[in-house]
Amino acid sequence: MKKKQSNFSGQVGFVLAAAGSAVGVGNLWRFPYLAAKDGGGLFLLIYLVLVVTIGFTLLTSDIAIGRKTKKSAIGAYTELAPKWKFLGILTFFVPVLIMTYYAVIGGWITKYGVVYLTGQASAAAQDGYFTAFITSPVSPVVFALLFMAVTAFIVYNGVEGGIEKVSRFMMPILLVLVIAVASYSLTLSHTGADGETRTGLQGLLYYLTPHTEGLTIHRFLQISLDAMSQLFFSLSVSMGIMITYGSYVKPDVDLNRSISQIEFFDTGVALLAGAMIVPAVYVFSGTEGMGAGPSLMFISLPKVFDAMGFAGTVVGILFFVSAIFATLTSCISVLEAITANCMEIFHTSRKKTVLVLSVIYLAASAVIALGYSVFYFEVQLPNGSAAQLLDIMDYVSNSVMMPLISLLSTILIGWVLKPQFIVEEMEKGSGKFTRKALYTVIIRYVAPIVMLILFLQSTGILA
Repeated sequence: MKKKQSNFSGQVGFVLAAAGSAVGVGNLWRFPYLAAKDGGGLFLLIYLVLVVTIGFTLLTSDIAIGRKTKKSAIGAYTELAPKWKFLGILTFFVPVLIMTYYAVIGGWITKYGVVYLTGQASAAAQDGYFTAFITSPVSPVVFALLFMAVTAFIVYNGVEGGIEKVSRFMMPILLVLVIAVASYSLTLSHTGADGETRTGLQGLLYYLTPHTEGLTIHRFLQISLDAMSQLFFSLSVSMGIMITYGSYVKPDVDLNRSISQIEFFDTGVALLAGAMIVPAVYVFSGTEGMGAGPSLMFISLPKVFDAMGFAGTVVGILFFVSAIFATLTSCISVLEAITANCMEIFHTSRKKTVLVLSVIYLAASAVIALGYSVFYFEVQLPNGSAAQLLDIMDYVSNSVMMPLISLLSTILIGWVLKPQFIVEEMEKGSGKFTRKALYTVIIRYVAPIVMLILFLQSTGILA
């Protein structure tokens, strides 16, 4: 088998880079608001069960396919089963779409980081601040282009010299920052206008307690689907990223340990993000503040930080710096998946490929950033929500393509190639595949059914 020119230096480099890809804006932004919306501890329990079953299965499949074939998505699926090349092409198009808007969100977070670092925390807490920013025809474009340029520069420098180097530096700092802010959140206390005093520990209890009041089968299914879609977002599965990263893993690396470490790191940061955000919002806004949804990071949190006084500026800086790190490591992995596929398809060098892709995505990022001003329009999505340009890209990639790719890949591995195909790769070297029986059952019988339901639900067919 042809040896891959680029490789991670070893297990630590691979785990930190893969965890960097997995730990993204989804963990720090999406996970806490879903937990708050979906019954606190009830969501956490469902999510944890899904992580160690379906999440583990999809992650294992992607990484093992990558290492076995030493290719990215299109090449990997073509080598596994030539008739299934279309699945590789579908998988390739997920990061292609995500890349159009990920740097835009990265730009938003960077803007808030700059605002807090320059002492303008009170301005960020004002009503309408976020709306005024994203509807401006200049500022969001500048920040999106800056974020995109930094991402491209790191990918331009290669696997070990760029991606691994940055991940080794950023991931430990990210972990320390998240733990520090979460610990501080638990010490908070505030007496509201109604005379009621709320504490961070009460907020933590709210976050961890399963709220089952008024739970119906339909609601349970909806929470499970929210948790499953978060899992895609969080573990970077079914978008070719982990196939690409897997292709850079040396044969002597123990994949079993690596996958367990990635799961642990990713889920740990998500749980800590909830412990960082939910108690703080609870203290200053009560249970009503929990319903902020996607606006939690950019509208609710700045108000919470402002209510903390001077300490809030420091906490705001730490929070947005950690969010920049998390978003950047994920954005790098999305661009790397596209770059690796293009290098294989067009037989071009890394530097040339990244330069061409940079021009394309700098333009795409600018267009998406202007989707709230110059190119503003609204359409109704099949799932019932109103959407702009960014929402459309997100919906097609995350809600339509990823469940479909997962469904098809579980059929391919579970029934066409057979699970033993992946098991052999997992047991290479000194690796013992301890979760072999679990993997086999889920890839064949559980995951295809769950993915089919998720696909029908998220496309609006089931609704």
